[in-house]
Amino acid sequence: MSNSKVDEIRKRLDDAIASSVSKQHQKGRLSFFERIERLVDEGSFQEIGSFIGNLDAPGVSDISRDAVMTGFGRVQGKTVVIASQDFSQKGGTLGLMHSKKIVHAMEIAVRTRCPFIFIGDSGGARIQEGVDALAGFGDIFHANVQASGVIPQIAVILGPCAGGAVYSPALMDFVFMVDKLSYMFVTGPKVVKEVTGEEISTENLGGARIHSFESGVSGFYCEDEESCFKQVKKLLSFICDVGKPSDMQSCKPLLTNREMQAMRSKRIREVIPEAMNKPYDVRKIISEIADDSDYLEVFKDFALNIFTGFVRIDGRTVGVIANNPSFIAGTLDANSSCKAARFIRFCDSFGIPLLTLVDVPGYMPGSMSEREGIIRHGAKMLYAYSESTVPKVTLVMRKAFGGAYIAMCSKHLGADIVYAYPESQIAVMGAEGAVDVLYSKQIEAAEDPSGFRNSKLGEYEQALMNPVIAAKRGYVDEIIDMQDTRGRIVNAFRMLAQSGKSGSSGFRHGNIPL
Repeated sequence: MSNSKVDEIRKRLDDAIASSVSKQHQKGRLSFFERIERLVDEGSFQEIGSFIGNLDAPGVSDISRDAVMTGFGRVQGKTVVIASQDFSQKGGTLGLMHSKKIVHAMEIAVRTRCPFIFIGDSGGARIQEGVDALAGFGDIFHANVQASGVIPQIAVILGPCAGGAVYSPALMDFVFMVDKLSYMFVTGPKVVKEVTGEEISTENLGGARIHSFESGVSGFYCEDEESCFKQVKKLLSFICDVGKPSDMQSCKPLLTNREMQAMRSKRIREVIPEAMNKPYDVRKIISEIADDSDYLEVFKDFALNIFTGFVRIDGRTVGVIANNPSFIAGTLDANSSCKAARFIRFCDSFGIPLLTLVDVPGYMPGSMSEREGIIRHGAKMLYAYSESTVPKVTLVMRKAFGGAYIAMCSKHLGADIVYAYPESQIAVMGAEGAVDVLYSKQIEAAEDPSGFRNSKLGEYEQALMNPVIAAKRGYVDEIIDMQDTRGRIVNAFRMLAQSGKSGSSGFRHGNIPL
């Protein structure tokens, strides 16, 4: 092909970008190419498959790039592979060649062990291509599953995503959505009305708030496109190199007592109330443990009773799972169990160590909880922790009762090191409930029921709830001072890194949607 011919084709491609920019700006949105530019380091993006066009189908004119741009670039110096849909071309609809480009990009990402980023903005299947469009979706789903647990997959939804198109993002590890811009639903409002008679807006059916706050489909809720890309970059800063040899921590010497003294923090004691039933924000504890007090919360707006997110401890990415007593006392329910289990499996897939902070009164009781499936969903946490082979450090901060004590990465599920604060309580249940069960008849018959009950409360707490009891049986490795928390955790992860434990058990698993 002559240079003049190539120049002619490239001019058409450049004209398509200019046309997309104009059309999207009229709607107050960025074009498919501008979104890539906002994400990657300046000048680093290299397109692949730019000449690929649509198949000849009735009613379909020539579509530049088949409505999707694919290629690779750098984000903060790290290589990523990207596919960005072009809504200005036939609504970004997916046809066979469109899907082949996306699958090819994913295959490159898998071979090079680079994160894959999908920027979705599409009206769904290209009806004119018939079953070929459906085949394209199926090929993408299969590629998503083959890549799961091999490379991080990120979906950034910046427009409509309907029908079969929703399932590729759902198979990925992280989904980002933008308020008043992103939409995901199996069927749109018109079909819903026709089938069920329900009248509902696009926003209330599948907007960013619905999926970030209620359904749990989206892990990140963003106010606008610019803040969305900032969040994507921050996520990549934590996970870009996970699972690669360069990320394996070198053998650092353990901290000396003097170095640990320098790390001491008095704020943890100020954050955790003495009263067992008084709430506090667990994020303040996480800030004290993390390098530079920096962390990235995942599913921040969903299942608020548990925290999941990334921190750096001693320079290395660590996944944190923590009960949050500021919401329904930090109990485990169906949503929080699913949220934690999937996060644990992601971290284990990519060799990211796990830190678990425990302050849990139990699983959520009641008929509603049972109907929501707390038994099967709660079991997912047990499975995820037991399956994981990465280094696991657990800290019991205040209370750990019943089956939830076991579920929050206890020794029985494979925790390598378990610490506890002196004030913490570990038992089948809290003293109030236990005494009422054990001594109900004696309390009723006592001359002073209140005094008798209080005496039994003290006996129970001393005999069965003291962390020393768990420590004597080896369920807790050490009872530590709150001020020594960060130093102890740093040394535990350094020791586990030296032992060679990195999650490479030889058994590979993906990150199945839960």
